[in-house]
Amino acid sequence: MSKTLNLIKTNASNPKVWIVAGITVAGIIVVAETRRRRKKAMIIKREDFGAFMERFELIPFPQPPPPAAKLPLSGLTFAIKDIFDVKGHATGFGNPDWQRTHEVADKTAVVVTALLKNGAKCVGKTVMDELAFGITGENKHYGTPTNPNMPSNVPGGSSSGSAVAVAAELVDFALGTDTIGCVRVPASFCGILGFRPSHGAVSTIGVLPNSQSLDAIGWFARDPSILHRVGNVLLQLKAVEPRRGRHLVFADDLFQLSKVPKQKTVHVISKAVEKLSGYQLPKHVNFCQFIASNVPSLRGFCQHSTNLQNGISALQALSSAMVSLQRYEFKTNHEEWLKDVKPRLGPEVSRCVLAAINNTYENVKSLYKVRTEMRAAMQSLLKDDGILVIPTIADPPLKLKKGSSTEFHDRACALLSVASMSGCCQVAFAVTRLKFSILYVVCNLDIRHLFNLTISSQVSVPLGEHDGCPISVSFVTYHGADKFLLDTVLDMYASLQEQVNIASNSAPLPDLNGRMDASELLKEKGNAAFKGKQWNKAVNYYTEAIKLNGTNATYYNNRAAAYLELGCFQQAEEDCNKAISLDKKNVKAYLRRGTARDSLLCYKEALEDFKHALVLEPQNKVANLAEKRLRKLVS
Repeated sequence: MSKTLNLIKTNASNPKVWIVAGITVAGIIVVAETRRRRKKAMIIKREDFGAFMERFELIPFPQPPPPAAKLPLSGLTFAIKDIFDVKGHATGFGNPDWQRTHEVADKTAVVVTALLKNGAKCVGKTVMDELAFGITGENKHYGTPTNPNMPSNVPGGSSSGSAVAVAAELVDFALGTDTIGCVRVPASFCGILGFRPSHGAVSTIGVLPNSQSLDAIGWFARDPSILHRVGNVLLQLKAVEPRRGRHLVFADDLFQLSKVPKQKTVHVISKAVEKLSGYQLPKHVNFCQFIASNVPSLRGFCQHSTNLQNGISALQALSSAMVSLQRYEFKTNHEEWLKDVKPRLGPEVSRCVLAAINNTYENVKSLYKVRTEMRAAMQSLLKDDGILVIPTIADPPLKLKKGSSTEFHDRACALLSVASMSGCCQVAFAVTRLKFSILYVVCNLDIRHLFNLTISSQVSVPLGEHDGCPISVSFVTYHGADKFLLDTVLDMYASLQEQVNIASNSAPLPDLNGRMDASELLKEKGNAAFKGKQWNKAVNYYTEAIKLNGTNATYYNNRAAAYLELGCFQQAEEDCNKAISLDKKNVKAYLRRGTARDSLLCYKEALEDFKHALVLEPQNKVANLAEKRLRKLVS
């Protein structure tokens, strides 16, 4: 018999014992019932992964009688972001105060009607970031949709519910909008196909605006053929178009922002096109230097350096212009409502809205000038057969409730600004679990066709995983070349899947670091080339020295300095890591690694490096100035 029963038996005549026992039993019952209800609620929630705001059915238009062809989207179901008007329903814009203060719509959005006319059935509206601000997908009022592939991480936004509904196989495809990545990011994080078409290619009538110069209608799908069928309908594409040659252009400097090995991105894509006909040999460019030379208006937006040719400062300037344009147009569209209603907003959205409303915009003409120049630059770079290949987003999905840091936001916007500010179409791939995106920039041609895969102007194809997270790369082409990009994705899809499987099962590519031996002569030759500003030659000499002696920290440190001059920040960081592992007190290695990480927008890591340099050398002026600047950014 247990001690508890013995105690009760011994004190059976004491009423206090029975009171305590009764309270204990009641407590157990309450806890059990609470757990049961929570479990039931979780089961209900899991049924739609928290993706839907409202469930309803919009029946598709009737099929035409034979011998007419079957409607192209017949039998497919879709969901729409809570930003599209549906007759008889109030559009919520992701915020209950917006929904409360606006009447129900008297018409259905043009894009939704087009899908219904072509045989698809709409089954409801999905959760989104409030007012279409944000790229994490979190919503304090309606909850954050659960990322089916990574339940502990954010799904990405602002079109979070639409992406989750597709990833969880609740619908065949879904509509979203993309302003500064609102389709591309969730497509990447959820491991599905996403597409952002050329700006203006799909009607926005009946869609609430965030920033009309950047807003584009995008869509998600798991199956590339469905993505393509939706694109044919919304972009009104011709069924057949003459085949033309293609060449991929890899933005080598932008891949430095990604921590995914190139074996899983650049190498996979390069191998995928080797066996395909009609593809020229891939080209490689320093994209930041290109736009610095071809988008002169960016000089007015360069914050940390007056030299646009320095590393990715040109891309940071482009991102700054994009955010300013979004905030200016959002203020113009919604300032009156915000001041009258004073809506309850989540902390992240509130900060964005306050920044938009409280800012004064003195260089508005420059914002639109950057946009015009950027579109022309992309047309010049890609001509009529080029496809730019870049990472979709730099970092993996954040943990839930962690909040997005300045660093995460800056690194994301730097890459997302390319399509948003040029108005180009972009495709992001996700083949199986590994994922890359295709960003296709399009010019002012009236070619209303683009491949439909996840993320707006970008298609996401599952390509595998790195450290348990989806890998995302994008293809981008000039404005108006939507069909060209869509056809390219269909053409490459099977080959990409094959190469993903090979890359996932293969060992890492061999490193250049080799035998251990000393060669001061090669180091001195490298030093001489460095002083003569022959950076590539210096890298070659230092590399040869490292092959002979891989345990000399100075060789790695010197090569890192040369890589910094070339703008190869990821390689510089790797060399500094090696130098520090060999010499923990190497001040120059910490300084150079801090510089590389700062250039890669990894502010927190860079700050730690400069702090460490100050511990070793308290009077170091470079470290002191950098530490103060980064501390302000991080805080």
